[in-house]
Amino acid sequence: MVFRSFMTSALDEARAAGLRGEVPVGALIVDPSGRIVACDGNRTRELADPTAHAEILALREACRKAGSDRLPDHDLYVTLEPCPMCAAAIGFARIRRLYYGAADPKSGGVAQGPRIYSQSQSHHVPEVYDGIGADEASRLLKDFFADLR
Repeated sequence: MVFRSFMTSALDEARAAGLRGEVPVGALIVDPSGRIVACDGNRTRELADPTAHAEILALREACRKAGSDRLPDHDLYVTLEPCPMCAAAIGFARIRRLYYGAADPKSGGVAQGPRIYSQSQSHHVPEVYDGIGADEASRLLKDFFADLR
């Protein structure tokens, strides 16, 4: 299936982030024609920016290219369940579909924690598909944190 190949690309971004010493999370955005328009991995340490999560960086680039703060009919693939900050930004950008890999019981904001899209204040609720590439995404994270210890 096509969404698995997009998640494979997001996993490549996550691996690259890990090699840079960042938490290995990768994200990409696909336009309505099925073309990847933005991709990145976490860069919080590199940029000394706590908002430089993979999803935020990909959203910024895709919005810049589109010349708009809204990305209707675009899909976002990310290797880890978005945190509350990223989940809110995804909603603000009006992303059509969110695909993510590993669940994040500690810091997630979609199916865990505050469940941003179930709140009445949520401006937009994307279609959400979870567990895609979850085993590989989880393995990258576990290996990264094990190496830190």
